[in-house]
Amino acid sequence: MSFNIAIDGPAGAGKSTIARAAARSLGFLYVDTGAMYRAIALHLLRNHVEAEDTDRIEALLADMTIRIAYSGGEQQIILNGENVTSQLRQEEVGNMASKSSANPKVREKLLQLQRDIARDNDVIMDGRDIGTFVLPNADVKVYLTASVEERANRRCLELKEKGIDADIEKIEQDIRTRDFQDMNRSMAPLKQAEDAVVIDSSRMSIPEVMDRIVDAFQESLKLKG
Repeated sequence: MSFNIAIDGPAGAGKSTIARAAARSLGFLYVDTGAMYRAIALHLLRNHVEAEDTDRIEALLADMTIRIAYSGGEQQIILNGENVTSQLRQEEVGNMASKSSANPKVREKLLQLQRDIARDNDVIMDGRDIGTFVLPNADVKVYLTASVEERANRRCLELKEKGIDADIEKIEQDIRTRDFQDMNRSMAPLKQAEDAVVIDSSRMSIPEVMDRIVDAFQESLKLKG
């Protein structure tokens, strides 16, 4: 029987970094659902489709294939046969993903794929609605957050390390906008599951956050007996 850990939280809270490291430590499969939504967003941008154009989005989804592969333990997103993993962290892709993920057809496209992976594997899955919607029966649920200022600072440093100019005030505004969109969408909005362990990573190191998640995992194992 598989063991599932769900990690939810707002953009820039460090979910992917933490989930990837914890999965490696525990020997679990890491599933980055945000990357799946970003792949769809990339496809919409390539086809010059607006997030509000539901008819065109539905038509594109019908002809689109998306799957997950793993290389060296790292998740790869394959869109229509093309590995697009390296293109998914662009700011415009993230903004489009936040808007387009509110479309029920977009979520429907990915939901069963995500649940099938979790059913067949020990996984750490991160996103916005994993513990509340995708895997409501996950063994461990974590809500990972951080202040807007800290999240913007992290994103700014990430961009500068890649040699990309970054305006921290604009990044802060983008994060606030995405938080509002994610928390107020009609379908599966971002929110803390009632039984989630809440971790504010604003002043925590990656090892400290990982220790909290591993502790929650070990406690759950004891309860399962």
